[in-house]
Amino acid sequence: MSAASILPLPTKEALTDVRSSGIQVADVQAARDFYLSVLSPLGVHEAMRYERLDGLVVGLCGPDGFPKFWLGPLSGVGSREVHVAFTAPGRAEVDAVHLSARHAGAEVLHPPREWPEYHPGYYGVFIRDLDGNNIEAVHHGFPAGSTG
Repeated sequence: MSAASILPLPTKEALTDVRSSGIQVADVQAARDFYLSVLSPLGVHEAMRYERLDGLVVGLCGPDGFPKFWLGPLSGVGSREVHVAFTAPGRAEVDAVHLSARHAGAEVLHPPREWPEYHPGYYGVFIRDLDGNNIEAVHHGFPAGSTG
């Protein structure tokens, strides 16, 4: 019997944002500089850093100050594209991330627009980071009265 079959289904309140995530990058300092530049409209800044035997690790945070997005050195070879979405408080901040990405010379995969196939009010921009990852800034502008 699996845990899923004996545990109660989570409530909507239990389905919160991921606590933290991390990606491996070729150059941690360059990746840090890129993310701070591109995601500055979302209030992203460095929360902490430390050295490991294999190199620098940097934790980035939003306005709450808790490191939730980690950058660490590559371990092994190969390409492992990752998609990471950062929540924006509004459409203006999504648009500002787009402008910051263009200013930084990042490849814009999809300029800001509504993505109704995801849900009504989903407004996002998709960019490519220095290591080829698909990075998104998204605002979930659920229509009034919806359950989103």
